[in-house]
Amino acid sequence: MPSPHPPEFRRRAVELARQGDKSMVQLAKDLGISRSCLQNWVNQANADDDKDGASGRLTTAEKKELAELRRRNRQLETENEILKRAAAYFARENVLPK
Repeated sequence: MPSPHPPEFRRRAVELARQGDKSMVQLAKDLGISRSCLQNWVNQANADDDKDGASGRLTTAEKKELAELRRRNRQLETENEILKRAAAYFARENVLPK
């Protein structure tokens, strides 16, 4: 699902919010987004800029990696379940007389 706002729009919104010329509420209204959306973008940008990880938030790259690892884990669990069922099927087939 594509992001509703392009990355450049997000970056510029974060820059404007960090300048502090306008309140977060007014800036969000001017940009046509919610205040919470803008606040989330600012928080995520702060986490991405945080080099030592003191914020406790995952960076964007870490979030992408985590999503990929979870997807891969689900795939491997599915494959493992299929192999278990196949092994059980063939074990039963070898035990029964022909």
